[in-house]
Amino acid sequence: MAARHRRHRTALVIITATLTVTAAAGCGALDKAIDCVQTADAIATSVNNLQQAVTNASNDPSQASEALDDIEKELGDLGDKSDNADLSKAVDDLRDGVGNVRDSIDKGDETPDITPVTDAAKEIGKVCTP
Repeated sequence: MAARHRRHRTALVIITATLTVTAAAGCGALDKAIDCVQTADAIATSVNNLQQAVTNASNDPSQASEALDDIEKELGDLGDKSDNADLSKAVDDLRDGVGNVRDSIDKGDETPDITPVTDAAKEIGKVCTP
């Protein structure tokens, strides 16, 4: 009878340990998803700022550069928080778009094409949506 009771207790300990590890891993995934959503939201805000800055480039050309800096900062934060292949591709596309817009502005283009930036930011939003 004692051996049977010990087996039940051992099984209970194993099940509890398994559930604890699974829950901890699930929380880690949830934390990453929340971080992704928050960062995607920050990127969306920065992209909106970029759109406004490009629209008002004649008033203050430095606004576009500041918005690009914000996007690059958020991309750095996002890159540290995920190992998702789709997200990595969207981040790379957004980095490329930001680089192209920055180059255009540096060359004096007051109305650079920011479509690749907005498209990549939308893709990040899709990938980060839980």
